[in-house]
Amino acid sequence: MDTILLVKKAKQGDKDALVQLIMLKKQDYYKLAYVYMKNPEDTLDVMQNMIVILYENIGQLKDNSKFYSWSKTILVNCCKNYLRKNKKLISLEYVKEQCYEENFQQKDEEVMIEECLSQLKEKHREVIKLRYFLDLDYKTISNILKIPVGTVKSRIHIGLEKLKEIFGGEEL
Repeated sequence: MDTILLVKKAKQGDKDALVQLIMLKKQDYYKLAYVYMKNPEDTLDVMQNMIVILYENIGQLKDNSKFYSWSKTILVNCCKNYLRKNKKLISLEYVKEQCYEENFQQKDEEVMIEECLSQLKEKHREVIKLRYFLDLDYKTISNILKIPVGTVKSRIHIGLEKLKEIFGGEEL
């Protein structure tokens, strides 16, 4: 079914239409939230929060064609709010489970990448994750974060330069 038609139905209070809209992009939502949350439970929690906010506020969406960028912006804000409120504590059960499921080399690489990314400012780390972990284009990142495309490009460039310094190399 056409996305715009589903948005119109959702705005009229059709819950099934809203669920269909979300289900069409559930993988995209999950990947986006996981980049911020880094564990499945918190990812699903923020997605649940996003759905409630979408349901309560879909009437405020002015341009039906922008449903997905609007909803992803809400999801990013839900992630940031959740992280801010819950000063992340990582469950030992989760860490233990992850160690057994994945090989150590891959885990070492992930830890090294996270460690290097953690040395960047939040605004640089955020755009790099959205661009290179989720393969989002500049325009989409711009829409999600509500910043100009030029700012997105600038932040990515600065972030990559900082990563180059951190790695101590000439090329990434």
